[in-house]
Amino acid sequence: MKTKAIGFIGGGNMAASLITGLIESGHSPKQIWVSDINEELLQSLAAKLKINVTINNETVINESDVVVMAVKPQVLRQVASQVADAVQRNKVLLVSIAAGISQQSLSQWLGQQVPIVRCMPNTPALVLSGATALHANVKVNDEQKDLAENILRAVGLTLWVEQESELDAVTAVSGSGPAYYFLLMEAMEKAAQELGLSEGTARLLVQQTALGAAKIALESEESPAQLRARVTSPGGTTQQAIETFQQGEFVQLVSKAMHAARDRSVKMSKELGEQ
Repeated sequence: MKTKAIGFIGGGNMAASLITGLIESGHSPKQIWVSDINEELLQSLAAKLKINVTINNETVINESDVVVMAVKPQVLRQVASQVADAVQRNKVLLVSIAAGISQQSLSQWLGQQVPIVRCMPNTPALVLSGATALHANVKVNDEQKDLAENILRAVGLTLWVEQESELDAVTAVSGSGPAYYFLLMEAMEKAAQELGLSEGTARLLVQQTALGAAKIALESEESPAQLRARVTSPGGTTQQAIETFQQGEFVQLVSKAMHAARDRSVKMSKELGEQ
């Protein structure tokens, strides 16, 4: 694929991570544009990454083949409405990483003929270990799908979903998911200190254990259930802990929490789209 000029409207943490990943994967900084209302932020990005910066959103659109909308969901309608003419005039691919904003809403604000890819990345993208699900509207061609995927792949794993509604489930799994693991890590640290370990020792052990467990799961062909059974010796300490979790209906609680996250994602999409 011919090298494309990539623009970002919004220069926050996620945009910076995507740009860093793109440059590390070989994309030329000269082919990257960023706009933001924060001029100090722009100058910092320009100095660090050697990219093109501007406070003018239309300049980014005029200079780019694909534009990533990386602004907060609450202001996306205002920004999209302001740049709609430029987007249609330049026939750019629009990639949205704003949570809760549907393609229907984006099409209403930008125009029905705009090719749009909606993405649901997660915060591990900040350390180039993200998981991103994507969905394209019918205006997106195969080359544009590849382009959008290449951008998000710069910060981790990517996959496509067949129905846009699946992004609400993705939000509950990988979008909000890092917080679930942080909560478990937080609880384990606290319990470890109650058992007599120092804060520093508890934190390091919990963090390395989480990393090791994730690495085993990623590299193994076995399911999590099989991996759990493999390390749970009958009558041992692990079995005692697992049974305690099960007595507290741990699995049911996780399911309830993820359904609540999915339902909130659906509701937010309606609320943000109507603003």
